[in-house]
Amino acid sequence: MSPRRSYDQYCSAARALDTVGDRWTLLIVRELLAGPRRYTDLHADLPGVSTDMLASRLKDMERDGLATRRRLPPPGAAHVYELTARGGALLPVLQALGAWGEAELGDRRPTDAVRAHWFALPLLRALGDTTGLVEVQLDEGVFHLHAGAGAGPVYGDGPAPGEPDARLSLDTATCTAVGRGELSLTDAVRAGRVEVTGGSPLAKELREG
Repeated sequence: MSPRRSYDQYCSAARALDTVGDRWTLLIVRELLAGPRRYTDLHADLPGVSTDMLASRLKDMERDGLATRRRLPPPGAAHVYELTARGGALLPVLQALGAWGEAELGDRRPTDAVRAHWFALPLLRALGDTTGLVEVQLDEGVFHLHAGAGAGPVYGDGPAPGEPDARLSLDTATCTAVGRGELSLTDAVRAGRVEVTGGSPLAKELREG
């Protein structure tokens, strides 16, 4: 576990950065917003992080009360990491940071990795105040969103765990445009760039804008 460093400033922003300002910490939070994750899964979805750095950051997050580690019961019998309530409270921080960073995103560089579920937080912002289970089908893969969720995971890899309230089918270029703030989800649906299926009030609301 790395020694805790501090800016030694009596300021809430400085204190927050004492805890989450280290490289990789907030991206680990992004991954754990999907729910409990194994170390190997975290490492696979954080390309560029070394095994030592990931292990160190996870220990720091346990120490600081942002995450916990527990063993799954048989037949899983694997250790997983998950956010505490304090760690989960960083969702609006990541959302605000992502919204601020839309202007910095630009075009994808040849060296940029991408995972389908990295579009989850931008799409949650685009969905606004809607509530329901949404399955998203992209060129890069399938993931699902728990729009308006309280406690618990806000998104997850793969198909929805049950019948979703709405399914969104779109290409990566459209999702990228939404993520960069160039196109609203409503306008993308109206332009036929997003197909919305489902018979729920949420699906109807998304289709009608």
